[in-house]
Amino acid sequence: MAWFSLHLLNLLWALAGTSTQTQSSCSVPASEQSLVNGIQVLMEDSVTSSALPNPSILIAMNLAGAYGLEAQKLLTYELMASDPADLTTGQLALTVMALTSSCRDPGNKVSILQSQMQKWAPSSPNADASAFYSPSLAILALCQKNSEATLPIAVRFAKTLLANSSPFSVDTGAVATLALTCMYNKIPVGSEESYRDLFGQVLKNIVENISARIKDNGIIGDIYSTGLAMQALSVTPEKPRKEWNCETTMNTIFDEIKQGKFQNPMSIAQILPSLRGKTYLDVPHVTCSPGVEAQPTLPSQLIPTPTSASNITVTYTINNQLRGVDLLFNVTINISVKSGSVLLVVLEEAERKNPMFKFETTMTSWGPIVSSINNIAENVNHKTYWEFLSGSTPLNQGVAYYVPFNKEHITANFTQY
Repeated sequence: MAWFSLHLLNLLWALAGTSTQTQSSCSVPASEQSLVNGIQVLMEDSVTSSALPNPSILIAMNLAGAYGLEAQKLLTYELMASDPADLTTGQLALTVMALTSSCRDPGNKVSILQSQMQKWAPSSPNADASAFYSPSLAILALCQKNSEATLPIAVRFAKTLLANSSPFSVDTGAVATLALTCMYNKIPVGSEESYRDLFGQVLKNIVENISARIKDNGIIGDIYSTGLAMQALSVTPEKPRKEWNCETTMNTIFDEIKQGKFQNPMSIAQILPSLRGKTYLDVPHVTCSPGVEAQPTLPSQLIPTPTSASNITVTYTINNQLRGVDLLFNVTINISVKSGSVLLVVLEEAERKNPMFKFETTMTSWGPIVSSINNIAENVNHKTYWEFLSGSTPLNQGVAYYVPFNKEHITANFTQY
């Protein structure tokens, strides 16, 4: 009898959450479809053999239905060949989801990710919200592969979130919502009710915080965090008190696309699933049958300006003059990289030439963000961070990490906000 009960419970776990959840989303009107098609083409055209493989782009391509089948194949093969040892927890989680959405076996990447999360703990009881971004991605990826084995990890993570009192982040909250919604949906009704109650309580807190960041024009947080927040609000089982008007958000997004706010691949990868009526919870349900579809014409206002492939010399300066920080420095180095290189290439080349330029990163929705240079790390309690400038113009690190740019002068300043 005990064997039968265990078998039944395992069967319930296997069946729970296998159907795609109903989403309270809105659809893109026919008059705006060309805009969505256009930004998808821009995103897919960024995939080249010389660019860093970006799992977020492959996930977006697979959820939306890829136009560029060769780009899709290239990204898939590059991510399959990636070494987990070279990836952060967040990057590994995104890679697992990208391969899952491609109907590919992630292999040992899943067990490595699970092992990392079994050892995970926040750096402090009130760790910065960004510290929960990568673990949220990991739980989402693991939930989609084996929710039963992920349950103890997710429970510990949820309890940690409840106890944390650091300032709220829309990006992190949105991904945590997707992860815990996956776990909530996978628990069979009638079993482990205490876990459903825990996940429900955490979800309620998070979506109330997300809802509080909805502006009058529908933007949630900022224009670039809105895509993930739309996914979260469309699937959460715990609805916020403040009603979200999806159509208002959509209309503002269309206006921003027309103004050129979505010219870079990472920003497109964040918003595209919602514009196609999908979320990261749909990753295991992607149909991978090959199809032949004509690539749509790119709207003229979205056509990027071609860039040269010749080498350029980049003057890169790291600067820390903040009082109260032990190590003060202002060091400059000249490095040669190909025109159109991404910021990561510049930083890696500088580190290779001079150990003072050693840097570390933290995973965010935009990808890796520099959190430490020359052993000077950002500190949320002191409100310090590394700001990158080209001349006097701030660089969005997340964009520059994946998007080619032609900047001959870059400065990293350790500063306060």
